[in-house]
Amino acid sequence: MKIDLSGKTALVTGSSAGIGKAISKGLALSGAAVVINGRKQATVDQTVEEIKASAPALQLRGVVADVATAAGCAELIKAVPTVDILVNNAGIFEPKPFFDIPDADWSRFFEINVMSGVRLSRAYMPGMLNQNWGRIIFISSESALQIPPEMIHYGFTKTAQLSIARGLAEMTSGTGVTVNSVLPGPTRSEGVEDFLKAMAQQSGQSVEDMAKDFVKEHRPTSLLERFATVEEVANMVVYAASPQAAATNGAALRVEGGILRSIA
Repeated sequence: MKIDLSGKTALVTGSSAGIGKAISKGLALSGAAVVINGRKQATVDQTVEEIKASAPALQLRGVVADVATAAGCAELIKAVPTVDILVNNAGIFEPKPFFDIPDADWSRFFEINVMSGVRLSRAYMPGMLNQNWGRIIFISSESALQIPPEMIHYGFTKTAQLSIARGLAEMTSGTGVTVNSVLPGPTRSEGVEDFLKAMAQQSGQSVEDMAKDFVKEHRPTSLLERFATVEEVANMVVYAASPQAAATNGAALRVEGGILRSIA
């Protein structure tokens, strides 16, 4: 299968690192003109340069905007008025005992993980429907279906994304627009790598041993029995963004290594 996204413009939020960065590279290598988004100019510029270094002909540009706020989303929409592919990737996570999570944290997680995708989908989806082609992809998590007790506030936002994505998909009936969610499991992104290093230092283990122990202890049903790579997650997203995925709509696409022990 050869995925060709030539002539398509893609916006990936929170794409200056981690899964978002890998998605951006995958889309660009497939021919899309990709907008890299992040909160810091230096980080965004560095990401654009790094991806272009692997293939100078790639079409990439950076737009600095904080999608955690309504104002930041408005800035991004003004800078990028229309897109063919929207990947709502921006998000945060933080292990914290339920009884220690204040109201402010619940609101912060909701604004970043949920409302950023709501605001951008509301802005870009009408144009997709008008042109009868478009892709909206929410980067959710296996935590949407198997809520982690160590970060319930994260899990609830990921469940909310599934509901929103399915509801939006219902609005695309009979069109060339699709809305799907992708559910990664534990993935070795930069943020997770820092988390593992901190845990390893506390326990006196190596990072690799810490990663294995984390999966064994916290995701014991994993068939993969390891963290996924950001590229493995990105591959699923690139497919969902492709013309070949036209019949995949309203779906929660799993790339979580078999953690979820259900058929559907």
